Amino acid sequence: MMQGYRWGYHNGFGPSNCQERPINNLDFFIPYSRNQIVSSPSCKVTPNKSAVSTSGSSFSEISSPTRVYEAALILIRHGESLWNEKNLFTGCVDVPLTKKGVEEAIEAGKRISNIPVDMIFTSALIRAQMTAMLAMTQQRRKKVPIIMHNENEQARVWSQIHSEDTIKQSIPVIAAWQLNERMYGELQGLNKQETADRFGKEKVHEWRRSYDIPPPNGESLEMCAERAVAYFKDEIEPQLLSGKNVMIAAHGNSLRSIIMYLDKLTSQEVISLELSTGIPMLYIFKEGKFIRRGSPIAPTEAGVYAYTRVCNFLSSLSLIIMNLCKCFHPTGSIYLLLLHKA
Repeated sequence: MMQGYRWGYHNGFGPSNCQERPINNLDFFIPYSRNQIVSSPSCKVTPNKSAVSTSGSSFSEISSPTRVYEAALILIRHGESLWNEKNLFTGCVDVPLTKKGVEEAIEAGKRISNIPVDMIFTSALIRAQMTAMLAMTQQRRKKVPIIMHNENEQARVWSQIHSEDTIKQSIPVIAAWQLNERMYGELQGLNKQETADRFGKEKVHEWRRSYDIPPPNGESLEMCAERAVAYFKDEIEPQLLSGKNVMIAAHGNSLRSIIMYLDKLTSQEVISLELSTGIPMLYIFKEGKFIRRGSPIAPTEAGVYAYTRVCNFLSSLSLIIMNLCKCFHPTGSIYLLLLHKA
């Protein structure tokens, strides 16, 4: 359990309050010992009225800091949806959460309840928005997440908040189509097993797990990454630079794309990356770099990012050793070959 972690954070939407924010209920963060507490530099900040320009509302009129020691980035894949449960290709079809998905979202919120979230980004799809809003019901600060409506001028005016005190007790939620799930084209709505039987397992696996091959009239992971990463760089990263703690509730492929950017993964590494539903992952944004702190799920569960990379590393290492063994004895690599295939 983490104790005594020093956070330079932006409290609400007014001037920054540099305070110590102990986080002691998150079992998945890498802890600092008490003699390793990071000291925050000077808390002098310069007001920046454009720091939340993505909201397009009165939120942007409240000044916010441009220099903060570090910020938190939380990534959450939406909870289980009704089509996840039915084993259907969902893509950009707007499907809500199951009862299990609701419970996953609430549990995710409990795990991040001590992190003062300042801003939320979700996709335009209801399952991601439900996950974000349900998770925020567990926040200890009891701030209210509010979906910003920027579709047109009338929507902005009608949803405007006219109380600065109320704004300070609110968290803006930005819904962006760029964070939507990968569009699966003609596969959307089809049963995954029936699709494999119809087109062949290899072809369906190629559509789902290759980097640059799209399904019929759909998006490849590469195409999904182009829009998701561009949006992250343009709209989300500036919020982290201004010192805001940001949560992104989105989808397996849009989040894989963002993680590819954060951790500098190759196209081969990202296709083996799996993310479980309703599991939060934490990054610390510090001095222009993203430091991944981890995920709370156990090593035996599907979707553990760190273990995906370790398995790839061990697989490559076994091939190297196997080839070295062949140099000394032609049959000496048989056991390592079996290990590699296992």
